[in-house]
Amino acid sequence: MIRLHFSPADLRRITLAPRPDALFETALSVRLLRGTPAVDRGRRAGPAQWQRMMNGPPAGRAGVLADLVREDAYLPDFLLQPSASSFADGVESARSTPAPDLHKDLAHLIGSAGPVGEPNGRRPRVDRRLRELAEGGPRARDVLVHDLRRYHGSSIGPLWPRVTATATADRALRAEMLLRGGVDALLTTLVPSWRWQPPTLHLPSRSTFDVPLCGRGLLLVPSFFATRPFLGYRPDDATVLVYPMHDGTGATDASADALVPLLGRTRAAVLAALRTPATTTALAERTGISPAGASQHAGVLRRAGLISTERIGTAVLHTLRPLGQALLDGTP
Repeated sequence: MIRLHFSPADLRRITLAPRPDALFETALSVRLLRGTPAVDRGRRAGPAQWQRMMNGPPAGRAGVLADLVREDAYLPDFLLQPSASSFADGVESARSTPAPDLHKDLAHLIGSAGPVGEPNGRRPRVDRRLRELAEGGPRARDVLVHDLRRYHGSSIGPLWPRVTATATADRALRAEMLLRGGVDALLTTLVPSWRWQPPTLHLPSRSTFDVPLCGRGLLLVPSFFATRPFLGYRPDDATVLVYPMHDGTGATDASADALVPLLGRTRAAVLAALRTPATTTALAERTGISPAGASQHAGVLRRAGLISTERIGTAVLHTLRPLGQALLDGTP
């Protein structure tokens, strides 16, 4: 469990990134290709479909990027460029990373176990390429840039309009939560498996450690390909938290219609509307019923274990529970 500790100054300095980090998304996509199928990890339909289209490990097409990205939680810091306005800007920022920083970032990878499923004979070649990059030589930097551009152009570029559209929808959701329920609502609804217990945000992790934000704040960066939280430490700026973005997939109007005989039309519509978390007022607006009616239907769904309800200041926030999501998805 990772515990992020907020001071009052940190809570005033939470910001939403205007876009995904294109370079980091490229790295995360490689790691997704190395792992188990996205659907097995509870991921959204978009990454799962993309993963099936790629059909196989990334070593051949990702070049040196495949050497940098492993299945474990570690990713080199220079691949995280949240301030870059585009993929091209992120690549140039990575190219210009000082050699001491490259060496520090890559020391964890040199000599470590190679990627799962790749021949042991590749290990010396991988280590040689990583050492050359860690030394910061111009040729190694050029190879990195070339491989990043080639892989992104062939594998991520065609998907990027969908990624940015999903991120725009996610940003609108976060803004709505912030406007209706303040910072508490924003952090409570960030990711269903994350837990906000003021002043600490609990993130699932194989490791356990505490991270005080030290008054510098937190930059929230949405990710299409992330399957878990990623933290980026910046000594003179806000800590970066990369989180899986919400896109509302997995439920359709047809699935809600199928629930009408079971729940009734209005209650089925209320449940379907909560595929995106909502306050009682927002829920009433989405379904075209009165706030009192929305509250009543939400109460029935909560008692049935389909949704959860939490008071955030003066507002009440409703979110789907796993049983409610499964009912909408038509899965066991």
